Amino acid sequence: MTANQELITYFYQSFQNKNYKAMQNCYADTAIFNDEVFVNLTSNEVKAMWEMFCVKGNVQLNFSNVLADEKNGSAEWTATYTFSKTNRKVINPVRANFVFSNNRILSHTDHFSFYRWASQALGIPGILLGWTSFMKTKIRKEARKNLMQYMKNTKLNLKQILLKC
Repeated sequence: MTANQELITYFYQSFQNKNYKAMQNCYADTAIFNDEVFVNLTSNEVKAMWEMFCVKGNVQLNFSNVLADEKNGSAEWTATYTFSKTNRKVINPVRANFVFSNNRILSHTDHFSFYRWASQALGIPGILLGWTSFMKTKIRKEARKNLMQYMKNTKLNLKQILLKC
């Protein structure tokens, strides 16, 4: 197994264990992340995203087909969770692609069917509108807003903890 295969495996094992700090340590300081919902996240934003998913989410995942060389890698993973807004079960198969630098993830792009995700997560509205750019834009804006709010709240909580010391 290559060092970057080990890094991907460690990343997903950490996700399975909801160890977001270990996941965060897998990323380079200049990393970027993209998927169908989150676009062009910076290193700090993607680290906060995984923390939010681990802390607030109920994600179960399996991963397989981890491949990597010195520069690029990929994996397949499936997330199973209940979408909190609708209380609907989602099973989302994902294909991840990675670019590495200095034994860290420099670029991480997850590919999945937005329509399939929206159909499961949103029910009838997702089935009827999940293929539209309107729905994708709306979901992206809401997801980014939620992430920014989480980051703000986390920063405020950290300030409160430090003030008590």
